[in-house]
Amino acid sequence: MKAMYYEAFEQTPEIRTLPDPEPTFGGVVIKVGATGLCRSDWHGWKGHDPDIQLPHVPGHELAGKVVATGKGVMRFKVGDRVTVPFVSGCGHCSECHSGNQQVCPSQFQPGFTHWGSFAEYVAIDYADTNLVTLPEEIGDATAASLGCRFATSFRAVADQARTGPGDWVAVHGCGGVGLSAIMIATALGANVIGIDLTEDKLALARQCGAVATINAGTVPDVVDAVREITKGGAHVSIDALGHPTTCFNSIKNLRRRGRHVQVGLMLGEHSTPQIPMAQVIGHELEIYGSHGMQAWRYDAMLTMITSGKMTPQQLISKRIGLADAIPELMTMDRAETPGIAVITSF
Repeated sequence: MKAMYYEAFEQTPEIRTLPDPEPTFGGVVIKVGATGLCRSDWHGWKGHDPDIQLPHVPGHELAGKVVATGKGVMRFKVGDRVTVPFVSGCGHCSECHSGNQQVCPSQFQPGFTHWGSFAEYVAIDYADTNLVTLPEEIGDATAASLGCRFATSFRAVADQARTGPGDWVAVHGCGGVGLSAIMIATALGANVIGIDLTEDKLALARQCGAVATINAGTVPDVVDAVREITKGGAHVSIDALGHPTTCFNSIKNLRRRGRHVQVGLMLGEHSTPQIPMAQVIGHELEIYGSHGMQAWRYDAMLTMITSGKMTPQQLISKRIGLADAIPELMTMDRAETPGIAVITSF
């Protein structure tokens, strides 16, 4: 198979011909129809993720068809169109038994713990626990865009933050994660504020449903701006970027008993951000993480998409080939194009 491959962190990846994967007893092999590029892939390429062992094939947002199954797979067969959460559970531990596969201590992560989907084929373990059957109405590119950013945002906004109609939601960072959060919160009836440094991303935030936007590069104080718009602070605030400044602002701009959800990864030199702990205590703030979404929870998200309440396909800004993804991956930390890039040809 053709695959993107690197042997050292921060080394320019290559397109190599590598052996086709084989399914494990409980796993499958998927022919990749589309796979999204995510900032998490950039973090992995930089060496920020200790799960990655070199050499490596990245990629964790995928959709495609099952082409081979292990003897232990009972729920899926060759020809099924599927996607998979980027955090997949083992199916046997106490967390998986409680329905929380996204925090399984023995989790499987394509593109991190194992070779990923920047390839013609990818092997996925624990298939019966983790694969999600795709409706015919949802194409591969749209389904691939759900795998990390959109699904993680859905859990963050709907489950962790418990967002409801009329809530004020501040979203810090209007990249793929932030735009997804804006679209989801709007679909749930919330009033959303999009916050970013560039006007083109803020324009896309408004297209996704934001009722107000803030340019963090031009306002004197982001927290004051959010408090003024919301008349006291956001009920829910999402750090969709993963930076000490956006994390701090997201907590600081909450009203009393507000809820902050950290979705953007905080790795490397950003792993220990400052937070306003006195406010957390005095205002009884709630702080959550959001790390993927369980396969069983996808049905609610897919129903909202097929019904037209959410249109994640509008977040796809470009469809590219596998070789074109090399410069895209290497420059994700400074990418200026809004939306999501998806590999659709190999």
